[in-house]
Amino acid sequence: MQRAAQPDDLARLFAALADTTRLRLLNLMTGREVCVCYFVEILGQAQPKISRHLAYLRRAGIVNARREGKWMHYRIRWPQDHAAVFILRAVLASLAESPEMQADLARLENACCVVPRATALISAPSPVSFI
Repeated sequence: MQRAAQPDDLARLFAALADTTRLRLLNLMTGREVCVCYFVEILGQAQPKISRHLAYLRRAGIVNARREGKWMHYRIRWPQDHAAVFILRAVLASLAESPEMQADLARLENACCVVPRATALISAPSPVSFI
C-alpha cells in the first residue's frame, strides 16, 4: 500500500540523489541486480568508497542488498510513497539519456560478456536482469 511522502523521507531521497557516484550506481542497477565488484570495475573507484555510497542509498531506502557467499548484490528498491517513486522514476529516465551513463552501461555489458573477464571479475556472478 502506498503512503504519503513524509518531509524527512523526501529530504533523505534528495540527499541520496545529490551525488554523481550514487547516480551512476543507480543507473547501473536499473532493471538488474549487480555485484559490488562490477561497480568497482565500471566506476574505477575503490571498493570502500563504492560501499559507502551504496550504504547511503540503502539508508535512503532506495537500494536493497543481498549476500551470496562473499559477494554482495545490490538492486533498486522502490519507495513506499508515490511522490518518491515518481521522483526516482524521473531521475532514472533522465539518467538513461545521459552519454556518461550510457557509457557506464556499455562498460557493464562488456564486463559481463567479454571473455576473458577482468581479473577482479573472474569468479564474480554476472548481473541478473529483472526486466
